[in-house]
Amino acid sequence: MLTIQELKHLATEIRKDTLRSITTAGSGHPGGSLSAADIMTALYFRVANLATPTDPDRDRIFWSKGHIAPLLYTLLAYKGFFPKEELMTLRKFGSRLQGHPKKDSPPGVETSGGSLGQGLSIAVGCAYAARYDKLPVRAYCLTGDGEIQEGQIWEALMAGAHFKLDNLCAIIDNNGLQIDGRCSDIMGIDDVGAKLRAFNWHVISIDGNDMEQCVKALDEAKTVKGQPTAIVAHTIKGKGVSFMENVVGWHGKAPSQDELAQAIRELDAQECE
Repeated sequence: MLTIQELKHLATEIRKDTLRSITTAGSGHPGGSLSAADIMTALYFRVANLATPTDPDRDRIFWSKGHIAPLLYTLLAYKGFFPKEELMTLRKFGSRLQGHPKKDSPPGVETSGGSLGQGLSIAVGCAYAARYDKLPVRAYCLTGDGEIQEGQIWEALMAGAHFKLDNLCAIIDNNGLQIDGRCSDIMGIDDVGAKLRAFNWHVISIDGNDMEQCVKALDEAKTVKGQPTAIVAHTIKGKGVSFMENVVGWHGKAPSQDELAQAIRELDAQECE
C-alpha cells in the first residue's frame, strides 16, 4: 500500500505526463485533469480494487466528465494497463486515446464518455447489478460541478438513495469553473453538500487537493451502510501550475512547449518543498 507521501509524488508525476500528452496532441483539457489528479490517484492506487481491467470482481470507476480523458489515460498507463509511451498518441488519428474516452479503449475505460450528465446513471445501474449478483464490487463515478447542472444527474441521485446503494460513491470535482466561466455565474449549484444531503446521500466535504483528506474520505465511503456516498472535493482548476490555476481559459487549451517546460519546473519545485 502506497504511503501518503508516495501518493503525492505519484500524483505529481501523473500531472506531468498528463500535460506532456496534451502538449504533444496540441489539444485537450488540462484544467480539470489537474484539479482531479489527487483524488483519482488516491482512488486508483490506494483504495479501489483494480488488479486487472477484466477481473469480474474489480471495482468500477466511471468518468462522467469524460473530457478529462488525458488524466484517465495517464492513470491507466501508470497502472500498467497499457504502455506509457502510448500516452503521446493522445488525439492522434488511429490512436486508442481519443479526446473523449471509448469503452475498453484502452483497457480500463469502463464506459464511453463525452455527453455530460450520463455517468452517474451508469454507476447507479452498475452498483444495483453488483448487489443483485452479490458481487463485492464498488461503483465510483467522477463528475464535475459544472456537469451536475445536468438534470439526469439528479435523477440518478434520487435512484441511488432510493435503492440504498451503499456500494456507490460519487466524486464531485468541485473546482468552481466550467467551459464558459464560473459555475456560480452560469447556473449556481451551491450549497452542493446540502443538496446532496437532501437527496439522502452521505456527504463528505474535503480539500480535494489534499492527499491525506482524499484517502480518508475514500476509506470512509467504504464503511457507510444503507445509503450512497458523495465526496464533494473542493479543488483548484489547473492545480499545481501557477498560470493555470483558477483560470477558466485553461479548461480546454493545450500548453505550448515553453508553457509545458514552466509547468514541469513548477511541479518539480513543489516536490522539493
